[in-house]
Amino acid sequence: MQKIKKAVIPAAGLGTRMLPISRAVPKEMLPIVDRPAISYLVEEAAASGAEDILIITGRGKDAIENYFDYSIEYEKKLTESGKLDKIEEMRRICSLANVYFLRQKETRGLGHAVLTAKNFVGNEPFFILYGDDIILSETPVCAQLADAYEKHGLPVCGVKPVPWELVYKYCSLKAEQRDDKSYLVTDMIEKPKPDEVYTNLSILGRVLMTPEIFDILEVTPPGAGGEIQLTDAMGILARRSGMTAVDFEGTRFDLGAKLGFLKANVVAAINHPEVGEEFREFLREFAKKLN
Repeated sequence: MQKIKKAVIPAAGLGTRMLPISRAVPKEMLPIVDRPAISYLVEEAAASGAEDILIITGRGKDAIENYFDYSIEYEKKLTESGKLDKIEEMRRICSLANVYFLRQKETRGLGHAVLTAKNFVGNEPFFILYGDDIILSETPVCAQLADAYEKHGLPVCGVKPVPWELVYKYCSLKAEQRDDKSYLVTDMIEKPKPDEVYTNLSILGRVLMTPEIFDILEVTPPGAGGEIQLTDAMGILARRSGMTAVDFEGTRFDLGAKLGFLKANVVAAINHPEVGEEFREFLREFAKKLN
């Protein structure tokens, strides 16, 4: 089975749920403690074996490119202060993988964003990491998908059960359970109406896709929200040859929403090697004041 060496991270969305801050700061650059959200995605992809990572951006997203570049000014200042370990860490982030950027000139949906990566991907399987979804886990979620791909030989999506009353916000998979954590998927629908729901299994932020998806995306019409939906194209692929769904290990946070952003910061801060202990104590004391 071919090793997964490429990853695509769509990050061109406006982030309207995070207004007003997203008007000035790309939502992917909002900090989770001391690292921007996009850094977590790149680090997960690299830890899962990706050597070449394409971040699809849009207007006003230059800060993302700057983050993955060397900063001579900061390095000069840190050298003068004797903080060489800080320089080493910044350079480590820049050297995790070969990070490339492609601007999506108009936002026409996740499916369209992935389609722009066709030339980058070529004829290889690849990871897709949704720009809004941060997943904190022991084993990188993309690595979990790669294991399932090696085992079953089908494209893979990372899923979780969502509350039935919220399925309409996500997608619904027609799926037959294989074992404790994996399913055979034979259809899916984006943002289903109540009578269209298959199960409450929904894709949450991670996909391992094969290049066949591009031919499908090229003829996929706009779907929910008037956008080209990746789910619609994957549904065709699932009906043709099937896909695998993996109920992944890890906790997912929706970084496109204020509450998800706040929750991710709390969990990351608790486990942060520098501030974790003090932050835990702060939370204990603060919780005593809550009604």
